[in-house]
Amino acid sequence: MAKLVTIYGGSGFVGRYIARRLAKDGWRIRIAVRRPNEALFTKPYGAVGQVEPVFCNIRDDASVRAAMIGADAVVNCVGILCTTGKNSFNAVQAEGAGRVARIAAELGVQNLVHLSAIGADAKAASAYARSKAEGEAAVLEHFPEAMILRPSVLFGTEDGFFNKFAAMSRFSFILPITGGKTKFQPVWVDDVAAAAVMGVEGKAKGTYELGGPDQASLSDLLKTMLGVINRKRTIFNMPFGLASLVAGLFDLLQTLTGGLFSNTLLTRDQVKNLKKDNIVSEDARSFAQLQITPTAMNAIMAGYLWRFRPHGQYEEIQASAKNLKRS
Repeated sequence: MAKLVTIYGGSGFVGRYIARRLAKDGWRIRIAVRRPNEALFTKPYGAVGQVEPVFCNIRDDASVRAAMIGADAVVNCVGILCTTGKNSFNAVQAEGAGRVARIAAELGVQNLVHLSAIGADAKAASAYARSKAEGEAAVLEHFPEAMILRPSVLFGTEDGFFNKFAAMSRFSFILPITGGKTKFQPVWVDDVAAAAVMGVEGKAKGTYELGGPDQASLSDLLKTMLGVINRKRTIFNMPFGLASLVAGLFDLLQTLTGGLFSNTLLTRDQVKNLKKDNIVSEDARSFAQLQITPTAMNAIMAGYLWRFRPHGQYEEIQASAKNLKRS
């Protein structure tokens, strides 16, 4: 019988790519998520019955255990960028990560892959970064042989980075950001999935920082994105003080509305995180040790950002027609 892997957060941005790769390798897959009905799109990744979404709340021992019973390997992709209700950074990224690792050890799971992030630091000013570090520590406490992946900002068809700013550019002539000089090393989501598969299959262990071949400031990344979608926009880099004030107002609005307004725009914690570069450390193990060649942004971005161009898929045809008129 084919081996079984449970992917917590398997319908998320990274999880779906890992699931797709493992399905092609013949694994049976449980997609453990809070809303299984919204993860049904993963079922066609494999043959009938090969991929099965199941209910799980990572804050609950019983449901984490139920989703893991019989699994040969486990991947934890659960993470949040902002807090809502009971889903705090500590509950999800620290305690939740430790819970998955502890139960994996108790059930005799062979391999565990944990998705963290570059910048994980127990002494960081950002609660997000601290919770990521606490999660890593909890994982290694219970499952010392785990593989931990720390990617930089992820890009790909469903990303929440370039898609977000490209969508803004359709309706605004100004793109407001903060931390414009902060450096990032964008990494293609499928390259991270390839690394995770190596951990699932027992081909790699330990901690790896994953970044693509390109390093650039946030401002320069957005300029590259604007070039891909053929739009001219002004990038307004807010000083950190002003950004903290604006983010604080958004945070307050979320609190005053009891969560009816969810601050997915900019939080004070994100402002703190944006003060530090998000690139692979010089002494870190990375793609090189995994023998994976990371993919450059320009090889991928146009393939999914074309819909934000003024004429969408007809942009090149429009340009060609203009040249015919001139001749």
